[in-house]
Amino acid sequence: MLDLREVASFADYFVLCSGTNPRQIQAITDEIESQLKNLGEYPLSIEGYNHAEWVLADYGDYLIHIFSEKARTYYDLERLWRDAKRVAW
Repeated sequence: MLDLREVASFADYFVLCSGTNPRQIQAITDEIESQLKNLGEYPLSIEGYNHAEWVLADYGDYLIHIFSEKARTYYDLERLWRDAKRVAW
């Protein structure tokens, strides 16, 4: 998880995780959505679900990225946002 509060104004946090195949990525997305719904949190949008190479769930203050291992390595958001503080989960 990356704390963006000091480096960006569009979100407070990025949550980053990976799945090994499209079905697993979709299952991770579904479970996150289900758990947050139980807490009264609903996504503003979810992008990339059908292709499931990189799913982006926008919850306003936090953006959840669920990557394939290949896409996570390619886009390397941890490097791109290296000025953000890493938060231990």
